[in-house]
Amino acid sequence: QVQLVESGGGLVQAGGSLRLSCAASGSIFSINTMGWYRQAPGKQRELVASITSGGSTNYADSVKGRFTISRDNAKNALYLQMNGLKPGDRAIYYCNYRRAFGSTTLNDYWGQGTQVTVSS
Repeated sequence: QVQLVESGGGLVQAGGSLRLSCAASGSIFSINTMGWYRQAPGKQRELVASITSGGSTNYADSVKGRFTISRDNAKNALYLQMNGLKPGDRAIYYCNYRRAFGSTTLNDYWGQGTQVTVSS
C-alpha cells in the first residue's frame, strides 16, 4: 500500500502562484511514475503533469510553460509549482503514484485531493 497526502492548495488571484506538495509513504518502489491530475466540476479527471523516478517529465499542453513538476526521491515527495494561474486551472488536484511493467499497471494510488481556486 502507498499513502499519498497532498497539501498547498488554496485561493489565489489570476496570475498568482501556488506550490502543491505530495508526501508519499508506505511500500514505495524506486522505479515509479508520479503525477498530478486535476478534476474540475462537471469534467473528467485529466493529467496535468507526470515525472518518472528518472526525472523524465510530461505536461498537458494547457500548463506547459506555467507549471513545473519535480520530485525528491530521497524524501518520497512530489511537487507542482504553478505560476500564471488562470481561472480555468480551478480544480481539485490529485497526486498519483503508479508502477507499471510494460503496459501493465502493477500499482495505482491516489491522494485525497487538494482544492485550487483561482479568482478572476
